[in-house]
Amino acid sequence: MIQFYAPDILRTLTLPESDSAHCVRVLRMKEGDPLQVVDGKGNSYNCRLTVAHQKHAQLEILSSTVIPAYWHAPITVAVAPTKNMDRMEWLVEKLVEMGVDRIVPLSCRYSERKEIKTERLVKIAVSAMKQSLKATLPEIAEMTPISEFIATDSSQQKFVAYCAPEIPRRKLVSLYDPDQSATILIGPEGDFSTKEITDTIAAGYQPVTLGDARLRTETAAMVACSMFHTINQIKND
Repeated sequence: MIQFYAPDILRTLTLPESDSAHCVRVLRMKEGDPLQVVDGKGNSYNCRLTVAHQKHAQLEILSSTVIPAYWHAPITVAVAPTKNMDRMEWLVEKLVEMGVDRIVPLSCRYSERKEIKTERLVKIAVSAMKQSLKATLPEIAEMTPISEFIATDSSQQKFVAYCAPEIPRRKLVSLYDPDQSATILIGPEGDFSTKEITDTIAAGYQPVTLGDARLRTETAAMVACSMFHTINQIKND
């Protein structure tokens, strides 16, 4: 099944240029052909192609369905981008495939990367959403200083994962409640600074460990998200 993405489908009844080109030029779809479109807001539409134009393919909506998330409450992954941007792009792709509501690139004291191209990450997220047959596009935030993020984070559960053994931590799997919204903070390759750790704990974040192994930034974010989803799946059974 191929999904197309049209965030303004109800208003325009038209695919964006990139999806129009894929639909008409690449897949060679013609007027009357059926296609499935998602709006990134949790809705899926069964449509029929009415105008096969390579830049603005037009549609008729036949029916619509709300596609709910299969996890109980919103999940936010706030992570310091890696120096190698390919690894950060890979992480965004995999987090979207797994299922997440918000990805926030964090600027930290030991961050190896100070700037990112959010537009590029959004394109990767859109592609991963379509590929994994989801209907909700996660929010991809701009690079945010960690102090600013922890001052505005409204999640019901807040966790910070770090390596420093001198500051006690508990296992994430023993604390996470899938019925409440959650944020996990993941630091850069050089870890959070001591001040960043103490500041987040003072702001209500629970210090956690993801296990005994020392993990790369993108691996740690993936492990944390997979723990959230595993616990959600157990809750569903």
